[in-house]
Amino acid sequence: MTNRQDIYYWKCDRPSAFFALKDQHEAMDVKEVQALLLPRLIRYFGIDLVQLVPATGQGNHLTFLASAEGVAIFVRLENGPEGDDFMEIEAHVLREIRALGIPVPAVLEVDATRAEVPFAYQILEYLKYPDLNALFKLGKLNITLIARAVGENVARWQSVQPSGFGPFDPEKLRSENALVGLHKTYRDYFLLNWEKHLDFLVLRKFLSQAESDKIQKLVFDHQHYLDIAQGCLVHKDLALWNMLGEAEEIKAFIDWDDTISGDATDDLSLLACFHSGEVVRAALDGYESVAPLPEDFLPRFWLHLLRNMIVKAVIRVGADYFEKESDFFLIGTGSSGATLRDFTKQRIWLACKGLENKKQIRDL
Repeated sequence: MTNRQDIYYWKCDRPSAFFALKDQHEAMDVKEVQALLLPRLIRYFGIDLVQLVPATGQGNHLTFLASAEGVAIFVRLENGPEGDDFMEIEAHVLREIRALGIPVPAVLEVDATRAEVPFAYQILEYLKYPDLNALFKLGKLNITLIARAVGENVARWQSVQPSGFGPFDPEKLRSENALVGLHKTYRDYFLLNWEKHLDFLVLRKFLSQAESDKIQKLVFDHQHYLDIAQGCLVHKDLALWNMLGEAEEIKAFIDWDDTISGDATDDLSLLACFHSGEVVRAALDGYESVAPLPEDFLPRFWLHLLRNMIVKAVIRVGADYFEKESDFFLIGTGSSGATLRDFTKQRIWLACKGLENKKQIRDL
């Protein structure tokens, strides 16, 4: 068992960073996984005739579809070398926000103990809808309507206000059945591995040392905005590929495995990692239909956009995303990895200008 005390963001800070992004199918043969999963699924269904096939996806988990007597379920598993047990945390979060009316898959079973199998797994409700990024790339998504719905739901799940900050403590969950962040202050969490991330980007020549120094100074000058007294639930990977649905409706928010107790502007800033000011404005309108925007919204928004873009740059550089083609989920139709690299840099500097009071939401 492990916790995420030293993790700002799992995909770039885990001990075997980029393992799940580049080599996820190498640690254990898929057929071996299927053989180990099948007895658990037979027990779940209560019958022997269970079909189990790999599911398609570009995420950081192995996924399968299982079916028996016309009933289908979705299975996710974590088989990284760290023995991460955050699937238990995620399942708790899904159950809690589902009770609030947030559209998320039902959790049918979860086991992160590795007592019976050498991996953690979840059995989830199977929702037969595409991810919204697939519809977006085809030009079939009403992005303004969807963005408004995103904002509404972000405001709703922020009503969950755990103690502490950052990733949640699995031991506290087991002993107290409560979400408790692993850090005492939000500043401690926000700045965790900050210099390490910037140094990596300098080493890999994505940023110059002078650029890194400028970004460091901007964050230092605005770090007082990190002194928040109470955290709220943050998805932390809010993007269209983590939503299932139709052209004008979100059926489920998925992949809560990076969820934290954090700042109310964080999830909203994540939308700005990908979308225009018009889309972000629609999300803010949706948010404000449920709750007022947080105090000091703009500087906190730009500060979190900058932090999130630095993390995304680390992942994209480390996992060779800039070498991908347009069939990759992050890259738009007709674009390339080079386009993604340019966009990543542009958003970093836009966030910097926002912190300098030189940009507004409409400038995204």
